[in-house]
Amino acid sequence: MARLSRRRPHFTHPTQAIVAGFAAMIIVGTIILMLPISSTDPDGATFVEALFTATSAVCIVGLIVVDTPEFWTTFGEVAIMVMFQVGGFGIMTMGSLFVVLISRRIKLSSRLTAAAETKSLGLGDVRRVVTGVAKVSFLFESATFVILTLRLVIGYDEPLGRAAYVGLFHAVSAFNNSGFSLYSNSLEDFVVDPWITLPVAIAAICGGIGFPVLLELRRQIGNPRNWSLHTKLTVSMTLLLLPLGSGFMMLSEWNNDATMGTLDVPGKILSGFFHGAMPRSTGFNSLDVEQMNEATWLGTDVLMFIGAGSAGTGGGIKVTTFALLFFVIYAEIRGEPRVNIFDRQVSPRVQRQGLTIALLTIALCVGPTVFILLVEDAFPLDRVLFEVISAACTVGLSTGITSELHGGIQVLLVVLMFIGRLGPAVVATALALRQHTRLYELPEGRPIIG
Repeated sequence: MARLSRRRPHFTHPTQAIVAGFAAMIIVGTIILMLPISSTDPDGATFVEALFTATSAVCIVGLIVVDTPEFWTTFGEVAIMVMFQVGGFGIMTMGSLFVVLISRRIKLSSRLTAAAETKSLGLGDVRRVVTGVAKVSFLFESATFVILTLRLVIGYDEPLGRAAYVGLFHAVSAFNNSGFSLYSNSLEDFVVDPWITLPVAIAAICGGIGFPVLLELRRQIGNPRNWSLHTKLTVSMTLLLLPLGSGFMMLSEWNNDATMGTLDVPGKILSGFFHGAMPRSTGFNSLDVEQMNEATWLGTDVLMFIGAGSAGTGGGIKVTTFALLFFVIYAEIRGEPRVNIFDRQVSPRVQRQGLTIALLTIALCVGPTVFILLVEDAFPLDRVLFEVISAACTVGLSTGITSELHGGIQVLLVVLMFIGRLGPAVVATALALRQHTRLYELPEGRPIIG
């Protein structure tokens, strides 16, 4: 009689392992947050409250349905911090790091999943990238932690222990672009304090740039000619979008007394810069988003949709995708047969990948918005669209209606956060690894366009 062999779960595609890893982390986080020790409510957190918070933390979004410092105990807050640290670092990257530290070797399957999650260009670089990601995360989080802790102690007379705890929480939250805060109004109390908002903004920007870019900049910061196309696009788009976003925020909110209208000029510039950077995926706010103009909400929607860099802690369709589509349009307008960016030619396959990600993200934002408007008529289009884009593009900014939505709608946002965190990466990786060679070519057709 033949012996039956036990088969362990086997993932035929690296993206399956990534999805399973994040889903498992969310389930574990939900269970932890439902424990009585995690919340101040005698009845504990409900399933939807725990699920929403765990998903928002693991997917580094920052949307909340309960007030973080008031509802969760210190144990719950630490659990949330661990979740967005692991979520920002990457489930598979974290696992690969442990393997490197313990055995110094990574199996091929682990290298495939880590490469898919960190966007490594070659399997041989995975070990170096994984350890590099850990070093970069530690460097930025430590520096931000020290600055915030000292500022809270010196400038606000916080006890050292409390200042260190708050500083660590916000440093990890900032670099991982999670947007969770231990203040009920996020960072509104520090709107004119550059020693708080600037370190948070810098950590968030660097985390959103993406680990491959940070690692390449560390090696070749003074030699931009040798930068890869990906690094050139990410850096140039970041340097372009930051002043544009900041300028737009100042222009739109300069005279709004409910936000920055009552601040002096340096305060307006500081808050404008902060809110020009935050919509690119971080979720902190130093101004009351609910009181902003409708035009500001729409401009923020655009910034949230574009997002940050690939393989970082940011969200959106990514700046490289946005730049690629711009150059595709530019080449078509000029009648050029090829799409050239800087000193490189972009293959049609990469162009299709960018178009696919952009259109799928649009569908991910538009479809749920229409559905929510049909079943929930208490909120206008601009607010609903803002919440949906914030969830789907893993940003975390809110106009204040998240906690007021029906439980079923909140579960829908949970799904959007999960898809938004993993969807673009999974789709891009799946498209990159899925390639078929057609044995024949069909006759060319020319439908009328436009």
